[in-house]
Amino acid sequence: MSQIARIRDTVQERRLKAERLIGPGALREAQALRFRVFSGELKATLKSAERELDEDDYDAHCEHIGVRDLNSGQLVATTRLLDHYAALSIGRFYSEEEFSLHGLAHLQGPVLEIGRTCVDPAYRNGGTIAVLWGELAEALNRGDYHYLMGCASIPMHDGGIQAQAIMQRLRERYLSTEHVRAEPKKPLPALDIPANVITEMPPLLKAYMRLGAKICGEPCWDEDFQVADVFILLKRDELCPRYARHFKAAM
Repeated sequence: MSQIARIRDTVQERRLKAERLIGPGALREAQALRFRVFSGELKATLKSAERELDEDDYDAHCEHIGVRDLNSGQLVATTRLLDHYAALSIGRFYSEEEFSLHGLAHLQGPVLEIGRTCVDPAYRNGGTIAVLWGELAEALNRGDYHYLMGCASIPMHDGGIQAQAIMQRLRERYLSTEHVRAEPKKPLPALDIPANVITEMPPLLKAYMRLGAKICGEPCWDEDFQVADVFILLKRDELCPRYARHFKAAM
């Protein structure tokens, strides 16, 4: 059973607990949170917008996990997990809608894909992500997965300046195509920006890089979500020791 994390903020002590989201009601909670974040903040074009839910054909095949504030009962973070067996039944991983993943079939060991990760704006701090990471660790352990992969998003509302600036940094420090080469099906529009432009990396992307993940190529432009998606791959036995504690026993 997941432990309860107590996190202090400026108002009160929050009691956060990770959980597996089981059943139609819990899934709708996750889809509603995703809708609020993706539609409200990113102005994403969602097919299920009339129901105020973010739902697609992958949801039924995924395991869903989340973080709940026990003081309010509110679901404040969520992500979904698609393993290689489920991907085989569907015919693809979600990431393959945006990328041609050269080398994916040759990875040694089972693969878990993470996606649709979002956190309520009021809970975007290291504590909430750490609680979610702990539940992700449990999922990695249950399936003995060797690789974690997925897409991390960079907003494109500024026309791509932030995405291009962040990619300059990622190419220098985190690019690796040793295991998988991700070829975007819709590359970002060409944009010349000065080399000294400084911009903040999105928290989730930063968290992946701190864990030891690598990007496997150039980003894909997701016009529906108005983001640049970067394909990331994390080899389980290459977790960064400094941050591996977030994954508990997943080492």
